[in-house]
Amino acid sequence: MSARQQTREDARAIWQAGVDAVGGCNAVTRALKEQSAKPDQIVAVGKAAAAMTRAALDHFGPLPALVVTKDGHGTGLPTKVTLIESAHPVPDERSLKAGRALRECVAGMTANSHLLLLVSGGASSLAEDLTKGHDLTDLAALNRSLLASGKDITEMNVERRKISRIKGGGLLSAFAGATAQVLAISDVPGDDIAVIGSGIGALPPTPNFAATTRIVASNTHARDAALGEAEHRGYKILKIGEELHGDLDALASDWGPRLSHMEKGAIILGGEPTVRLPDTPGRGGRNQALALALSRHIKGRDDIALIVGGTDGNDGPTDAAGGIVDGSTWTDSAQDALNRADSGTYLADNKALLTTGPTGTNVMDLLIALRC
Repeated sequence: MSARQQTREDARAIWQAGVDAVGGCNAVTRALKEQSAKPDQIVAVGKAAAAMTRAALDHFGPLPALVVTKDGHGTGLPTKVTLIESAHPVPDERSLKAGRALRECVAGMTANSHLLLLVSGGASSLAEDLTKGHDLTDLAALNRSLLASGKDITEMNVERRKISRIKGGGLLSAFAGATAQVLAISDVPGDDIAVIGSGIGALPPTPNFAATTRIVASNTHARDAALGEAEHRGYKILKIGEELHGDLDALASDWGPRLSHMEKGAIILGGEPTVRLPDTPGRGGRNQALALALSRHIKGRDDIALIVGGTDGNDGPTDAAGGIVDGSTWTDSAQDALNRADSGTYLADNKALLTTGPTGTNVMDLLIALRC
């Protein structure tokens, strides 16, 4: 195996170790080892909802469960689970159906009941119950504009909450039971429950029930696991941090030269770049675009490889997680692909797409860069 092939394989394995460590099933299983009270109802929403629910059912045994997740992410659930697969990243009619189902389920629980609410990223699009005077056309237009705006996730969620009955603590404000436990996988900077899924798991200002909230997996956990795998494979850790936030072009301009001059070892970064899209974008997402943009700076090198991928297995409106690139990736046509927001097509043509399928988690994005 050539050095280039080995470095690519190592990058993929280190990235995957980070993702595996924050899998919804593993994260909830760990959290529930400290849990004794059996809930009366499980409600789960987000890209990792199915994996999180499987862990809860394995721990407690059969229970009523309502799961709202992205298309294709609901596999492996018992047949008695109520499953709603919905739209992401742009909501559709199923999103409104899912939002109503969540609100009605939580509001319908009895006075002495106990709720286990499992939340992960993606809920902003997957489930919505709109305030009076707004409809699906308004919601879809808002989401499309936000996705193309270059705003970060916190700024997006502020706008989404303005027209929602279930975000920003609205869902649990309808709960009349005794206790609610919220377990969340964080896909936002700062791991704030009020921001994850636009605050669909946030507590109301003055709850009339006992409640606990806990972050069970985050990008920090993923980076730490990736660090362990990199050291196991003999790589010196040169840099680790949550430094992938901000404008994609600025990130590429900053990190590209740093990667081209990196010492032998590993750089592990997490976060979520923002990107502004043209009116008619091609195929791709922020991770594919960042991977391709960074490949310019390692052109011709046979000792550096890097991977940039969404930990949920999806990058933008595609079925790829991101890109895995090396010194052979960048060619004369790459810049045109970036200009047209068509990095996915370019990477596919150059056998540089990272495709994993749904991972059962969602903790933002993860970059692994290696020099052998």
